[in-house]
Amino acid sequence: MDKEKLIRKFDNQSRVYEMRRKKQTERIWREKLIGSAKGKVLEVAVGAGANFHFYPPNVDVTAVDFSDAMLSKAKESAIASNVQATFIQSDIESISFPENSFDTIVSTLSFCGYEHPVKVLESFCRWCKPGGQILLMEHGLSSNRLIGSSQKIIEPIFLRIVGCHLDRNMITIFQQSPIHIDHMERYKFNTVHLVWASPNKGRLGSTASASISFPWAFRDTEEE
Repeated sequence: MDKEKLIRKFDNQSRVYEMRRKKQTERIWREKLIGSAKGKVLEVAVGAGANFHFYPPNVDVTAVDFSDAMLSKAKESAIASNVQATFIQSDIESISFPENSFDTIVSTLSFCGYEHPVKVLESFCRWCKPGGQILLMEHGLSSNRLIGSSQKIIEPIFLRIVGCHLDRNMITIFQQSPIHIDHMERYKFNTVHLVWASPNKGRLGSTASASISFPWAFRDTEEE
């Protein structure tokens, strides 16, 4: 999809994202994940700032989004949540940061929109400090055959209207990337992934698929 067209789609959705933020949609998941953030934080595709309410004290957030309308909402959220944040309007697939810049990198519900999601995770590994952490909350293709088939059918319409892919196989994306999964939880028939990861600097630039097993990954945790 043309990038400018995609940005306009998200500009037009900024009020919906703000409404979801105020209702604290996905509160339990965000609280569990974002509470792990520490130090100098990069949050990509910050949207309307739904995560700011859940950051622990004393983090310093650099928030990136390609939508000016989203950033406007996110700035309001940062002030309301008393989070120290710097905002950058940019496409995360084209921006660059120095290596080892951040203690924590956060992405929530953004990998559905990237053209090259594995390359984005490679960038995370470069930007994250050794011993740092990569925190992800992403949606993707269900392991349930009926739900997964429905996602594939709906996908073209969803992409055209909302601007993101509904049927991304996140497990495959994780395996093809250089991140090291420390812990993962999956919810809602394995459509929602919470991931605590670390940068595997040794695999940066490798074209080989990772041999990674996820012993906990296929347990559908229906707590929420």
